[in-house]
This record gives sequence, C-alpha cells and structure tokens, in this order.
Amino acid sequence: MASEKLIAKMNEQIGNEMGASLQYISIASYFDGESLPELAGFFHRQADEERDHAMRFVHFIIDVDGKVEIPSIPAPKSDFESAEEAVRRSVEWEKQVTRQIYDLVEIAQKDSDYISIRFLDWFVNEQREEVSTMSSLLDVVRRAGEDGLLHVEDYVVRHGEPHAEA
Repeated sequence: MASEKLIAKMNEQIGNEMGASLQYISIASYFDGESLPELAGFFHRQADEERDHAMRFVHFIIDVDGKVEIPSIPAPKSDFESAEEAVRRSVEWEKQVTRQIYDLVEIAQKDSDYISIRFLDWFVNEQREEVSTMSSLLDVVRRAGEDGLLHVEDYVVRHGEPHAEA
C-alpha cells in the first residue's frame, strides 16, 4: 500500500527514533551522574517515548505489507559540559526529527497515500508537543542557571510527565 520510497524512509525513521531513544538514555545518565533524579527520570521517559515512536513505524510498515529493515544506529553523545547543553541538544534533535517527519509527509502527499498521511498526522502533532516541551525545559534551565538546577528539579516534579500520549 505504501511506496517503496516511503517504506525505505520510514525504515530510516525507525533508526532515527531509536537513536533519539539512546540519546535520551545518555542524557538521563548524565543527570543521574549529577544527582538530579527528576531530570534523569524525565529523560528516561523521553527515551521510552522515542522507542514507542519507532515501534509505531515498525507496526505500520508491517500493516502495509512493507519490509522492516532497521538501520544501524550511531552511538549517542555521552559527554555534556552542562545541563543547558544537554537540554539544548534535545531541542535541536526534536527540531531535526520534526524535519524528518515533514519529509515523510511530503513523500506520502506526492504518492497520494492517504493512509500514510493519516498515520503521519499523529507524528506531526507529537513533534509540536515535543519541541514545545523541550523548549520550555530549556528556558527553565537557562533561567535557573547551573547553580539553580534544584529549581529545575522542582519544575519537573510540578509539571509531571512531559505530555500524555494520545
């Protein structure tokens, strides 16, 4: 049902989502090492979400009789100079994923593949939430400064989960 080109790009996206999951595990580990358990937990939850996103693509490809081909995944960055750098990179990664999702939508639109377009609509909305959540967290980290990260911990507790999955 989906074109070979779209299936190939969705397989790439599985790798991108799994790469993001690994990156968030790395960031969570950084915050664990800094004795900031709420930020660590936040990024562990983000890692789980990214894995779930990858699995959505896996199941969709199977549902449309495509072949799942998981690409190799580069190692995540593991050294961060500051909390701000870790969160700033998260914002950058989410913006990159948004562009990747847009590329998939464009292929589906060119193919007049309305089933894939509807599937991808969920990801478009999810990326709006992801970029917004990470941008807000970055604003809070910047305001607090490295010496005020306990305030960020409190912020994460008060605001709970980044967002609920639809």
